Amino acid sequence: MNSRLLRSALLRLTVFAAIAAAVPATFGAAADRKEGQATLLEQNSYPCNNCFFGASDYYFCFAVDNKVLIAHDRIPTFNWIDSNKNYLGKLHGSWRGASPAGQTMKIEYDDQHVWMPGADGKEIRLKQDYKRDIFVVNQQCRDAVKK
Repeated sequence: MNSRLLRSALLRLTVFAAIAAAVPATFGAAADRKEGQATLLEQNSYPCNNCFFGASDYYFCFAVDNKVLIAHDRIPTFNWIDSNKNYLGKLHGSWRGASPAGQTMKIEYDDQHVWMPGADGKEIRLKQDYKRDIFVVNQQCRDAVKK
């Protein structure tokens, strides 16, 4: 009976070790991030003006490491009194004029996200999104959109 308990404990330990070895690969997205000096080619938005619990969408187009990345941020918005404010508290500092087109900045990216510095110095995580053709100035950005 002791040998059966020992085999069961050993099997559980082996399974636990296999799961523990797989966890860093699953949750270790920071290790998969690439870092590069990016140029902001264009940015645009669908702002929610006079909005009672809506969302504003912000799009950014970056050129980095010989590729074009399009990133999206959706911010809950409550601004029915003043469309220049978001009374929920989160303002998108980068959209508020802190990042004009042509500016270079250090970003990090992986297959799904882009991390860029915000106006307040905090890192902003954006989701890569190639579905909307929102760009009007830069042809590289328009060509990167999947149609």
